[in-house]
Amino acid sequence: MIIVVGTLAVVVASFVKGAIAFGFPTIATPLFALVVDVRTAVAVLILPNLAMDVVQALRRPGLLSVLRRHAVLYATGIVGTFLGTHWLTTFSDRQAMLVLGLFVIGFVAFNAARLAPRVKPSWEPYLAGPAGLVAGVMGGITNAHGTPLVLYFYALGLDKAEFVRAISLAFIVYKAAQLVAVTQAGIMTLSLFQLSILATLLALAAFAAGLRAQDRMNQRVFNRVILSVLSALGVLLVFRALR
Repeated sequence: MIIVVGTLAVVVASFVKGAIAFGFPTIATPLFALVVDVRTAVAVLILPNLAMDVVQALRRPGLLSVLRRHAVLYATGIVGTFLGTHWLTTFSDRQAMLVLGLFVIGFVAFNAARLAPRVKPSWEPYLAGPAGLVAGVMGGITNAHGTPLVLYFYALGLDKAEFVRAISLAFIVYKAAQLVAVTQAGIMTLSLFQLSILATLLALAAFAAGLRAQDRMNQRVFNRVILSVLSALGVLLVFRALR
């Protein structure tokens, strides 16, 4: 059962990431956490996410200028990732599952409400630090750095190419930091690292399929399906945590 659910989580989430540039941990972590504890899910899913982010980033030139612009965001995100990972080690399975479930439900609610915040360019130097810290902490606890980052980059009004470059590089920086953090915390064991490598091979294949499907799919319908699945997973996780 664990192998089936784990494989399904990686393949589905990787395809989604290939199609829309983000969403892998938001989908894969709660799905995998239905059959394993949250810490195990976080550890196994780090390498696949990191590998896909590298591929995604290399498809878009201009990463150096993105790094200069968002250096503060990335730096505070590393700090937040270590803090979040530390808190993850102190949480019980029930608490970690509850946080993850509520986080997923919040993500779905935000998307369903179609909120579109915008900030003035002059605010960016003041928002970058707090935004990176929040994204890092939430990513360390739930494995889903993406939601705060998506909201932040969207609020800046980045165009599609700039958005993909910025979020891809952010994921690489945060996931590399998370890999170090979970290893230091004793969450990443040798057996889990080996499973993570196998999951990476599955993820890259599904990710490639998602990239090919990106231009052909009906994005609006596809997003509705994904939000429906996430809603169900989030509710189930909260139910399991509170039961």
